[in-house]
Amino acid sequence: MRIIRALVVDDSAFVRKVMRQMLSRSPFIEVVGTARDGAEALTLVEQLKPDVVTLDLNMPGADGVTFLKAQMARQPLPVIVVTMAAKDGLQVVEALEAGAIDVIQKPTALATDKIVEISEELIAKVKAASATSLRPVSPVLASCAASLPARPPAKTDIVVIAVSTGGPQALKFLIPRLPGEFPVPIAIVLHMPVGYTALYAKSLNEASALDVVEASQGDELRPGRVLLAPAGHHLTFAKGQDGCAFAQLSLSPFDTPHRPSADVLFKSAADLFGERTLGIVLTGMGSDGTQGASWIKAKGGRILVEAEESCVVYGMPRSVVEAGLYDTCLPLGKMANALLESL
Repeated sequence: MRIIRALVVDDSAFVRKVMRQMLSRSPFIEVVGTARDGAEALTLVEQLKPDVVTLDLNMPGADGVTFLKAQMARQPLPVIVVTMAAKDGLQVVEALEAGAIDVIQKPTALATDKIVEISEELIAKVKAASATSLRPVSPVLASCAASLPARPPAKTDIVVIAVSTGGPQALKFLIPRLPGEFPVPIAIVLHMPVGYTALYAKSLNEASALDVVEASQGDELRPGRVLLAPAGHHLTFAKGQDGCAFAQLSLSPFDTPHRPSADVLFKSAADLFGERTLGIVLTGMGSDGTQGASWIKAKGGRILVEAEESCVVYGMPRSVVEAGLYDTCLPLGKMANALLESL
């Protein structure tokens, strides 16, 4: 494995020192510099050419979001936000939409050794971030086959989406391109730390003609509505005595790598809607969604996956493609039109 060059950005000298020490525990990471604010970070990125940047948000002068917007316009690179959830919630959502690929929550806002609690998570995410590919969204050709052998599509009653790393940007591109009169409900699992999904749903709703909300217990599934699973809870479906489908939130199952889990969402949709289920797997690390895709396919439903060319991380889609569980593979730039045509 090559040596990953990291730049640490934080206004606290203590945090910069500890972050350097934590990252230096890995033989594969070299901290090539530290910056006190966004302005200094822009200069150091140009000088040092880091592979990954860890970024605080709430800094005097040029803050983290200011840095992100300027850097992504100049030259995109993987940025991991390391900040306090309660304090910087709105800024975190803005940072993710501006191009940050992941978030780590500081255990405390104080300059104490408690910060070392994030050491393992920090190292793992810096390693993963170094392998990401940040590309502008465009309707390019897909690397996987455009589609598997065609079959007459069943009527679609629900669209379920799985997305992780790079997801906030991908959804901000896709969802606003769907019309307000979209004929079926949409449900989404986005891997995001607790405390941000409601804010992100609100931001996505403001940019879209659809009704986008963080899912609540008992929410009715209806055309034109998008339910975003709340961080920390699985999203599933049930039908009432009137035959209308509604959302259910649960902490179980407890043995999933993620909560919410795309596998849990996909399986529930397939159980309730059968062949009328359309699953979509977008950019993300890992394999969440693959088991769920197999369940949807077993029930006669269909699966669309994002092509490698437009993924920030070609992990979740790759897992589905390699398992042979997809019907169509295409870049994000073509996803909205393909989705509308499939309905």
